[in-house]
Amino acid sequence: MRTSITVGVDNIASEGLKGEWGISLYIEYGDKKILLDTGGSELFIKNYEKLGINIGDVDYGVLSHAHCDHANGIPAFFEHNSKAKFYVNENTAPDCYGKLLFVTFYCGIPKTMMNDYEDRIVKTSGCYEISDGIYIVCHRNGGYSEIGKKGHMLRKSAGSWKIDDLSHEQSLVIESEKGLLIFNSCSHAGPENIIDEVREAFPDKHIYGYLGGLHLWNRKESDIRAIAREFKDANIEYIATGHCTKNRAYGILKEELGDKIEQFRTGLVIEV
Repeated sequence: MRTSITVGVDNIASEGLKGEWGISLYIEYGDKKILLDTGGSELFIKNYEKLGINIGDVDYGVLSHAHCDHANGIPAFFEHNSKAKFYVNENTAPDCYGKLLFVTFYCGIPKTMMNDYEDRIVKTSGCYEISDGIYIVCHRNGGYSEIGKKGHMLRKSAGSWKIDDLSHEQSLVIESEKGLLIFNSCSHAGPENIIDEVREAFPDKHIYGYLGGLHLWNRKESDIRAIAREFKDANIEYIATGHCTKNRAYGILKEELGDKIEQFRTGLVIEV
């Protein structure tokens, strides 16, 4: 089945469109229309309008994880779309914080979103089928506290702090003609773990592509090259990345992966 992906928001502005720190992808899968994330503001609405895409036509919305640069546009989405459900991990809540030196700051979803749009939000768990060929694979039991600790990510519940174990993150998986496509907007848990999760969910399926941010903006060169080897070992044939990967890491990945990898930019259209 034909799959087309349009980048509505990325850090890199192009095609006369503005960029911002965030990501939003519009995906056409046969006659189904999917929106993955909404970026950090209402900018995605304006960019998609310029690209001739009507957000009101979207059939399914998916939130990759509970951070503001992916969820802040969700209220605007509901204002412009009256029919689509928005699929979020069951562990999504307004409780995500970051820590920079001695400063702790909120970086989560709009604080009243879960209540304001309760009738439009669907909570997912495990391997969740949205429609034929369209799935969500949630992180298995969270389980990534060490990664959350290294990334200075926290969650606050009932006045107490805990390390973010990334249990709110999930992957969108689409069954294309060439094989499975994994979409994970920040890949906080690491692409190697995410690929393993998808393989467990679909043991008999070939994974063709991996699309999304890789959260490599502050990683050592050796770590970035190790991620490239993970893609090679997994026989991933196509990678498209942007946002939290950033330019330096992308350049190193390009050296390792050559024509297999492409950089996101606002307005980019990918056909599979």
